[in-house]
Parts: sequence; C-alpha cells; structure tokens
Amino acid sequence: MRESVKTRMMTNAAPDSVRPGLVLLAASIAASLLFAGCGAGAAAFMSARDSEIQDATHDIATARDDAQRAKAYSSRGTAYSEKARYGRVMDNEHKMIPTQEYERLFDLAIKDHNQAVALNPASAEVYFNRAQTYYDRGSLDFVYETKAHRDQWLDAAAQDFEKAAEKDPKNDRAYDMLGMSYEESFEENKAIRAYTQEMALNPLGKRRLADAYCFFGFQHQQEKDLSAAAAAYQKSIQFGTADDKTCPYDPFANGIAIYTNDTHEYDKAWDMVHQALKAGKLLSPDLIVRLKKESGRSN
Repeated sequence: MRESVKTRMMTNAAPDSVRPGLVLLAASIAASLLFAGCGAGAAAFMSARDSEIQDATHDIATARDDAQRAKAYSSRGTAYSEKARYGRVMDNEHKMIPTQEYERLFDLAIKDHNQAVALNPASAEVYFNRAQTYYDRGSLDFVYETKAHRDQWLDAAAQDFEKAAEKDPKNDRAYDMLGMSYEESFEENKAIRAYTQEMALNPLGKRRLADAYCFFGFQHQQEKDLSAAAAAYQKSIQFGTADDKTCPYDPFANGIAIYTNDTHEYDKAWDMVHQALKAGKLLSPDLIVRLKKESGRSN
C-alpha cells in the first residue's frame, strides 16, 4: 500500500497557479527517481505491477461472488494506475512510457475501478482506490502542465473519498486524502472539515490542519485579504508548527508582519511574538524592532 505524501510546491506566483498538496511531488517523485536509479530498479517496479495485473485477472475469473470480483477489479485498477503514475513520473528522464501509453493505462485503471464500484457499491475500499487513481491523475496533470482536466480529476477524487468516508467513518486515510483533494482545489472550508474529522481518528490530522491553515493564510495574503490571512496564520499556530517543507511561509513571521505593518493590531502582533518564543521559534530581529517602534512597546 503506497503511503500518501503531502508535499507543497508554493511560490510567489498568483494564487491560480499555486497548488498545495500534490501527492507524488518532491518526496514521492524523488523516491521514484531514487528507486529507478538504474534501469533494473525501474524494470523491477513495472514487472511487479505486471504480476499484480496477472494475479488480479486470475482472481476476477475465479471469484466466487461479486464482492471478491470487485476486490480483484479494484486491485487490477490500482496496478494499472501505478504503472501509469510511475511511468509518467519517470518519462522526462528515462522515457519509460509515452503519453499515449500513459493515457491507455489510466483508462484501463478507471474502467476496472468503475467495474469494482458497480459490483460492490457498499465497499469503502473500491471507492477509495478509484479516488486515489483520480487524485494521482490530477496531481500529475498539474506537474506536467496538462491542466485542462486536472480540476475534473480532483473533483472526482473528492467525491469518491467522500463516499469512502461515508461508508467507513473510521477510515482516517479517506479523510486525509479528502482533505488534500479539497486543499488542491482551494476549497478551504471543506479541506478544514476533512482534516478535523481526520484529527478525531489520527493525530496526523492536527499536523494537516497546521499546514493547511498556513497554506490558506498565504493564499489570502496573496489575494490582499490580510485580516483573513492573519486569522489563518493564527489558526495554524494553534494546531502546532507548520512543516517548513510543506508550508515555507512562516505563519509566525507573516502574521506578526501583517498585524504590525498592515492592520496595526499590535496586541495581536505581540501575542504572536510570545507564542513564537514559547514554541522556540526564531524571529527576525528587524521584525521585532519594527513592532517595538510601531507599537511603542518593548514586549
């Protein structure tokens, strides 16, 4: 089972061009590249997926009931999707598969996932697996600049992760991926709701909330909605310290700067300074000098 990796790729670009989560970016892609450092590693990965496809095809033919058959279709769909994903990630460097083959594998994956859902619509697993395929497709469409349908795939992913969570309310992975799907689509309230539900099941949800509020704070700041930005940064701090690899926009420094330079809410700025010190967070001396000057206070 492949673990979801949440890696931000945020720049100072306009909000429309910024995407937060992107499973398979950075850490996941780096892991793939490392694994395929030699041709033998890449070939082994693809061969393993081919074996999974063969095994699942056998299981489809020999299944005793629709539930078993659905599980086999879902497994084969995941194997096709993983071949497409890995081949696409490696394509620029190693030319493992052309775009046409990527599209073919993805279509086969979705066809199998659709069959699995039709055979066993009560299963959370089959919805989750189809959602993961949609999510991976949307993420890779962003990476490789084929943007026309990326939101379509992310919307489809969110719908299926919602279904998976509905059918298995204790599935923290469904809430985790649901939150990332919504975060990718800039649906702040829905993303926060999903991560909050995850937090009730898995401590990872708290870290997701810290990162998500940090990201949405940055988005609001880019849009010049500074009050909303500062409020989001404050929320981020309440859930912990955002990972600087997933949200490189320091919520402490950004929040203090907004309260000092823009909204002139100096008490709030000093509150954030004290929170930063308590958390062991280093702040720019220039930031503190400016706050002291503007507020007329020393602490």
